Amino acid sequence: MGPGLITGASDDDPSGIATYSQTGAQFGYTMMWLMLFSWPLMIAIQEICARIGRVTGVGIAANMRKHYPAPLLYAIVSLLCLANIFNLGADIGAMGAAGQLLLGGPIPPFVFFFSVVSLSLQMYVRYTRYVNYLKWLTAALFAYILTAFVAHVDWGHALHATILPSLYFNGRYFTTLIAVLGTTISPYLFFWQASEEAEDVRDNRKEHALKWAPWQAQEQFERIRVDTVVGMGFSNLVALFIILTTAATLHVAGITEIQTSAEAAKALEPLAGRFAFVLFALGIIGTGLLAVPVLAGSAAYGVAEAFKWRASLERRPREARRFYGVLAVATLIGLALNFVGINPIRALFWSAVLNGIVSVPLMVVTMLMAVNPKVMGQFTLPRGLKAVGWIATLVMLAASVGLFATLGK
Repeated sequence: MGPGLITGASDDDPSGIATYSQTGAQFGYTMMWLMLFSWPLMIAIQEICARIGRVTGVGIAANMRKHYPAPLLYAIVSLLCLANIFNLGADIGAMGAAGQLLLGGPIPPFVFFFSVVSLSLQMYVRYTRYVNYLKWLTAALFAYILTAFVAHVDWGHALHATILPSLYFNGRYFTTLIAVLGTTISPYLFFWQASEEAEDVRDNRKEHALKWAPWQAQEQFERIRVDTVVGMGFSNLVALFIILTTAATLHVAGITEIQTSAEAAKALEPLAGRFAFVLFALGIIGTGLLAVPVLAGSAAYGVAEAFKWRASLERRPREARRFYGVLAVATLIGLALNFVGINPIRALFWSAVLNGIVSVPLMVVTMLMAVNPKVMGQFTLPRGLKAVGWIATLVMLAASVGLFATLGK
């Protein structure tokens, strides 16, 4: 287990928890089918990104810089940074609010504490050690699976809603649908997994970019497949259980408007008990500590690769100043959003929608790179993976079109 596990787990960050909680509170069990439906699509696009990183030895942005027009690269990296910073702000704020719920006192000290801890670990702990901490933090997500068994779930109804899709053609439904897809199939995950595969190539003397070491390809592709299937499966299972828990408690109780993950935790207490509340709140902190490095790191990799700067979490800050500068600035702006009157939570929902829309051109470019022999050499995509990758791209396009077609309805 490696980049795929961390990437999948970081997808269930506090802002993702807020989106899934709002989905369960507003629509009940109705949208649970999305997590089953999106799983193979998520596996395909993340495996494709991982293959690009492992085959070429560099990330998505570096490959775009080599093979595509600069304006396209800068536009996508700019949108990535914008969405990531709002996500960072929301995640840091959610961790602070969860800390307050558990321990009491004002929120700002918790917000500062979690920001400083996350940033310090990224800057002063080498990647090869830090990545092991991130893997252990994925255990925090089991809190959401356990919470569902504390709540009173209608398992028959939930199973029916998971297997049989329900579609409603109105603006609210499609806005939520693309927010969920934008949270699940998100650009920062593409950048992170590709860059971490490339990072592993750089940091392990026995491994090389597969274009130059084709004899390693079969073993690496098998590892990537298992890593990605497990990581994305874990991610979507946890998301499904968050929707399940909030549907069984908040929706049933008539609580349909949840703006933050901390609100969801607090609302659970009188409905599902203190234990469920504590599990949910602890999960917010654990997933936040996992997701903040991925959000800041993917932005830093994107910018550094776009401008051909040295980019590596394994190097010390003095050896990659501009890379770590981007990482620090992204985290600090995210922190500042919690104090300047901007509501990062409301912006977060729309950044999830923006992620869903921006994913489409990025997925098209990623697919074109992955089938291009100039980029991938002899390791262009096999037919099955290519087909599912294009299906995932078309699904995101259809969801975006559906959103605009139903606005105002």
